[in-house]
Amino acid sequence: MATTYGYSGNLIAAQQALTQVRADLTALYKRLPYSVEPMEGRQRPGGYWLTTSRAYPDSPGWSEQEQQGVAALRERERDLTAVILTHALWNDVAGPERLDARSQLKHALAREDRESQEAA
Repeated sequence: MATTYGYSGNLIAAQQALTQVRADLTALYKRLPYSVEPMEGRQRPGGYWLTTSRAYPDSPGWSEQEQQGVAALRERERDLTAVILTHALWNDVAGPERLDARSQLKHALAREDRESQEAA
C-alpha cells in the first residue's frame, strides 16, 4: 500500500493554483505569435533530419500588454513553486520518499474529490 501524506489545505491550494497558472500560461502561449519580437517570415528547407520544409509567416511580435501578461503569469508560477518547495511538510518526509510525496501532491485534489463523492 502506498504511503499517504497529510497535506495541509494551503499546500493543496498552492498546488491547485500552480496547476491553473500553468494551464493559463500554456493557453496564452498558444494564442500568441511564435516570436516575441517582430520577425519576417521564413522558409526552413527540408533535409538533414527533416524530410519536409516548413514555412513560418511574418510575426507581428508580442504587444507590451502580452509581454506583461506572460511575465505576470511566470512570476506567479515561480512564487507558487517556491511556496510548495519550501513548505514545512517536506522536512517531515524522508529524502527518498519526497519524490513520491511530491507526485502524490499533484493528484491530491482529485483524490480528495473522489473520496468525498464516494462518502456521499
